[in-house]
Amino acid sequence: MTNKQNRQSLYEGFLNSYFGNCGYQYSAITSDASFRCYHRVVSAQHSYILMDSDPDKLDNRPFVELNRCFTQAGLKVPNILHIDMDSGLMLLEDLGSQHLADRLDDQTRMQDYQEIIALLPRIASTPASDFMKPYDGQFINMELDIFWQWLIGDWLKLDERNLPVTQWTTLKKQLIDAMLAQPQVTMHRDFHSRNIMNVSGEWALIDYQDAVQGPVTYDAVSLLRDCYFKLPQAEFNMLQSASFAKLDEANLLPHMTFEQYQRYFDMTGIQRHLKAAGIFCRLLLRDGKAGYLQNILPTLQYIHDVAKCYESFQWLATWLRHDIMPKVEAKLSYKTV
Repeated sequence: MTNKQNRQSLYEGFLNSYFGNCGYQYSAITSDASFRCYHRVVSAQHSYILMDSDPDKLDNRPFVELNRCFTQAGLKVPNILHIDMDSGLMLLEDLGSQHLADRLDDQTRMQDYQEIIALLPRIASTPASDFMKPYDGQFINMELDIFWQWLIGDWLKLDERNLPVTQWTTLKKQLIDAMLAQPQVTMHRDFHSRNIMNVSGEWALIDYQDAVQGPVTYDAVSLLRDCYFKLPQAEFNMLQSASFAKLDEANLLPHMTFEQYQRYFDMTGIQRHLKAAGIFCRLLLRDGKAGYLQNILPTLQYIHDVAKCYESFQWLATWLRHDIMPKVEAKLSYKTV
C-alpha cells in the first residue's frame, strides 16, 4: 500500500469514528506552506475541514494547546471537533472560504483593516503557553540565517567570499537587539491576509500554531507589510498610526513614542522579510513548492525601501538593489528556477 493509500485509509477510519452511520464525502481543497494538507468534508448538508498533519513531520500539540489559549482569550479560531493525535488527523469547524486576501479589492478594505487591528491587543495579551517556543536572540538569528542559506547560498549560489559577511553579521545583531528591546507579548507570528478569515462578519485566525512571545510590533508588521499585498502608502500610514494607538491604549507600549514605534516596526519588518524571502526559496528547494517565488521580489522591495531610510542600513539597500534583486529577476526569468 502506498503512503497516499495508507493516509486515505486513515481518513476513512477517522471520519467513520466521528460520523458513524451518517454518510459523508470529502475532497482535497489546499495545502499550506507547511506539511499540512486539508480536505473539505460534507455530511448531512454540513461541512467540516479535515486537517492532515503528519505527526512524523509536525508536532501537533501546539495546534491543539494554542487553539485553547486563543479561544479563552476571546479570539475566534476553528473549533476542534474530533482528533487523533497518533495519526495527526483533526476534524475542524469549517470557517468558509473568505480570507482577508479575498476582500482586498473591496470598498470595505480600510474598515476591514481597522477591525483586524482592533484584535492586536487581544492577541498580544493572550497568556503565554508552555507550547510557545522561545523567541530569543538565538532563534531570531536562526530565522535570519534562512535568508543567507536558502536564498543567497542554495538558490542564487553566490560565493560567500564575495559577500558582505561582516556587514551581515553586524546587521543581525542590530535587528536582534531592536526586537528584544521591545515589550515582549504574545504574537500570532504569521498574521497576514491569507491567515485571517471573515466568518459572518467576525474575524477568525488560522495557522496560529507557531505563536510565541515576541516583539510587540511583529503582528502589526505582518499585517500591514504583507508579503502578498502592498497597501497604498496613504492607507499604510493611517493604519500604522491606528495600530500604535490600539496597542498604546491597551498599555502595551509603555513610555514608547510613535517615532520609537516606527523604528521598532521597521527593524522588525526587515527581519521578518529577510526570513520570508529565504523561506520562499526553501519551499521550492526543499519542499518542491514553486508557488511562492513570485513573492520574493516584493518582499525584497519592502526591505530595500526601509533600509534606505537608515544610515546604518544603506549598504543593505544598495546590495539588494544593485546585486541581489537583479540576480533574482534573472533567475525568475529562466524557464527553470
